[in-house]
Amino acid sequence: MADIAPFSPALEVRDLRLVLALATAGSTARAAPALHLTQPAISRALVSLEQRLKTKLFERVTRGLEPTAAGRRLLEGAERMLLELSDLEEHVRSPSAAARLRIVCECYTAYHWLPSVLTKLRETLPSFEVELMVEHTLAPVPALEAGEIDAALLTTAAVPRGLLEHALFSDEIVFVMSAQHPLAKRKSLTPQDLRENTLLTSRVPIEESHWFINKVFGRARPKLHFQILPLTEAILDVARAGMGIAILSEWMAGPHLHRGELILKRMAAGPLRRPWRIAYRRESEAAALRLSSLLQNAPPRIRVAG
Repeated sequence: MADIAPFSPALEVRDLRLVLALATAGSTARAAPALHLTQPAISRALVSLEQRLKTKLFERVTRGLEPTAAGRRLLEGAERMLLELSDLEEHVRSPSAAARLRIVCECYTAYHWLPSVLTKLRETLPSFEVELMVEHTLAPVPALEAGEIDAALLTTAAVPRGLLEHALFSDEIVFVMSAQHPLAKRKSLTPQDLRENTLLTSRVPIEESHWFINKVFGRARPKLHFQILPLTEAILDVARAGMGIAILSEWMAGPHLHRGELILKRMAAGPLRRPWRIAYRRESEAAALRLSSLLQNAPPRIRVAG
């Protein structure tokens, strides 16, 4: 009988889960809860994997573990392989069943591009159904806990125990003003600039407000003047009139910066990037991770230099 398995890989599924958990957590201690193992067990598993592959996958640095070049190459394929294996398993178990995911976004800005991505997804994977549950936008985590949705794209909301989460991507928060604004000729903005000007924004969750304050001002709690406007168009119109500085996601600002009336500024400390995660119920893990993989490079990026 011919050998049906001429190649026996050193890698196992548990190895792929290990490197993904270590890369996400950044240390063996923080990865332990995600893998339901002790820290010593994770350290031994990593040593065993590196010995089998005859290469070092992680370097110990001040802040924890950093993937080596070989580790990054393994990470690039690990998640995809796990998803494909999960898809195969689900197809064997229920070959005619469609994967269904009810999802919501914590921040309305993602709805600017997400529907078109989901439309393309339905064309390429007709058996994968994603339903937007926009009515739960203001309270995604309670809806997730109650089982009214299967997954949520989150920026700042905390994920309680019993739910799972996975890092996705980030968007940049930018500052948009009239080309005639007194600060328009400045290369970048300082925290003091924000203290002295009206800031134009929509209504956002209190957690996101705290995130913004912490990222820009650190421990300081300055008194800021916000003008809350309901629509992006209104925010941009007020900014165009020179009546304030708009605070927007790059997704919303980008399309409006090409006529010269509005210009983009960043903070002098550097780009203000807001991390996104997908939180999901355990029974929806396979579908949520499949969507996560597809969304990694989906968000539009701003093309105008600040």
